[in-house]
Amino acid sequence: MKLTILGGGGFRVPLVYGALLGDHAEGRVTHVTLHDLDEARLSAIARVLADQAEGVPGAPAVTATTDLDEALRGADFVFSAIRVGGLEGRAADERIALAEDVLGQETVGAGGIAYGLRTVPVAVRIARRIAELAPDAWVINFTNPAGLVTEAMSRVLGDRVVGICDSPVGLGRRVARVLGANPDEAWIDYVGLNHLGWLRGLRVGGRDVLPRLLADEEALGSFEEGRLFGPEWLRSLGAVPNEYLHYYYFNREAVQAYRAAERTRGAYLRDQQGAFYQEMGKPDTPALDAWHRTLADREATYMAANREAAGIGERDEEDLESGGYEKVALALMRAIARDERTTLILNVRNGSTLSVLDADAVIEVPCVVDANGAHPVSVDPLPYHAVGLVTAVKAVEREVLAAVESGSRATAVKAFALHPLVDSVAVARRLVEGYTAEHPGLAWLRN
Repeated sequence: MKLTILGGGGFRVPLVYGALLGDHAEGRVTHVTLHDLDEARLSAIARVLADQAEGVPGAPAVTATTDLDEALRGADFVFSAIRVGGLEGRAADERIALAEDVLGQETVGAGGIAYGLRTVPVAVRIARRIAELAPDAWVINFTNPAGLVTEAMSRVLGDRVVGICDSPVGLGRRVARVLGANPDEAWIDYVGLNHLGWLRGLRVGGRDVLPRLLADEEALGSFEEGRLFGPEWLRSLGAVPNEYLHYYYFNREAVQAYRAAERTRGAYLRDQQGAFYQEMGKPDTPALDAWHRTLADREATYMAANREAAGIGERDEEDLESGGYEKVALALMRAIARDERTTLILNVRNGSTLSVLDADAVIEVPCVVDANGAHPVSVDPLPYHAVGLVTAVKAVEREVLAAVESGSRATAVKAFALHPLVDSVAVARRLVEGYTAEHPGLAWLRN
């Protein structure tokens, strides 16, 4: 079975390959094709994968190419993890937004909109090539903003594209661990959009044990989200929000922390990963060791500005474990390729799952996965406070898609202005001016 990874020179690709190395069942991935536009990055990651594969019997063969069509032909699965504009683009998204005193995070607020505007056209072109060259392939999208990009690609590929994210997985595992439950045996009641969801229950043996957590002050303060949001707010909500909701519930504090930081997250990753790829330019660099060192630092500093805003200091060691998007991707591929029925939290088209959204809206909910794809399960209705956020952000995503389709600058301004974290139409106009002046990929908005 052939897996093609778009964005194959990306830093997190070894996580995916590492997961594949542990899969020895019949019908496993036997060939991985890396595609990227940057040959140096491709070469660096190929070296890391070669180190990973050393001494592993039956390790998937790896090839690398800068030719998209070559990469897609014959693919059974396509993993999309592209970054249009690179980390330099992400750093610019944050800087331009913060100059207007609004959030520039890559998936939330102004930064997420800017990233979506330049990513969606590329993602749609890729989807069309997949439909032409590999019509039977399943597409697993991790490209951010994941929900928006998955919805854009689904307009071409239908239900054959599924979005994944490691945030809900990590949240569910942390809550289960605090409650002494096996996360692989617990049912996680989670619902929302990508980076905008809530864990509303954790059922073990058919019994919801989340109320026990919400009633325990000490337990609430013992894991990442409990410290980030505070026990009182979690009890008020009656749920545990995805960590990205900190940008909404504590927006002023988050913006202030970002402005006070020496570097934004994007600038930090740009510099950190730039140093990694530069080091990998030396032929004698131990590739896998260099990658592991860089990964450890990346994980330890994740959402550092938010923790600073919440006054909770560094991440605990037990919270450093990756949410495991690579494990979700592998489980998704296994379920489809081998018809191994499983349940995963995924980004899929809504159908009739959430009545407040239309059938084509991509949402993030538990899904049953089998050979026919991912099928969202029924969930309880959202409370009104969540309905407001979900429908407002989905409206913004739809304006982004409309702006890309029409090339309308006015529609792009509308997308920014309607976002709950952009508080002025005048600011929205200045943001569009700033982003179009900075990003060559947004040249279509200059008229």
